[in-house]
Amino acid sequence: MSRHPEVKWAQRPEKVYITVSLPDAKNAKVNLEPDGIFTFSASAGAENHNYELQLNLFDKVNVEESKINVGVRSIFCVVEKAEKGWWKKLVRADEKTPHYVKVDWDKWADEDDDNGLGDLDLGGMDFSKFAGMEGMGDDAMGDLDDTDDEEEVSKPEEGKSEKPDEQGEKSEAAPSI
Repeated sequence: MSRHPEVKWAQRPEKVYITVSLPDAKNAKVNLEPDGIFTFSASAGAENHNYELQLNLFDKVNVEESKINVGVRSIFCVVEKAEKGWWKKLVRADEKTPHYVKVDWDKWADEDDDNGLGDLDLGGMDFSKFAGMEGMGDDAMGDLDDTDDEEEVSKPEEGKSEKPDEQGEKSEAAPSI
């Protein structure tokens, strides 16, 4: 039996943002059809549980202009709408929204609040086109650098210590003998 990953969505007049939250996804497969059928499958977790979902999106989409980014913690999709306009919900009108689909309030913009800011800042994510996504394997994750980029903090010189004076400012104290 397969599980459903958490899905978050937001929109603009010309596109829909879909985020599939699934840390350490393996063998992620994403497919988007022009009539608005969005499918996803992957395995994740220590026991390699299978995750699958199919969403019948509210309206038709432009597959060629849609993009995807497979990250370490989530799969982020920018789905271009076939016709510009605001959707009432993510899935077709006759379907109930699945319990695992939620609004992405961090990316959400209301129809009446759209002040022409346009696209969301995607922070330079490397997106692939949907056309090449079907059946992608582990290579799509790219080379992950496991090194930590933390700054090193230097230790105070031996024999010297910093103590706050009466005003709360730090000053060097003489070493104790």
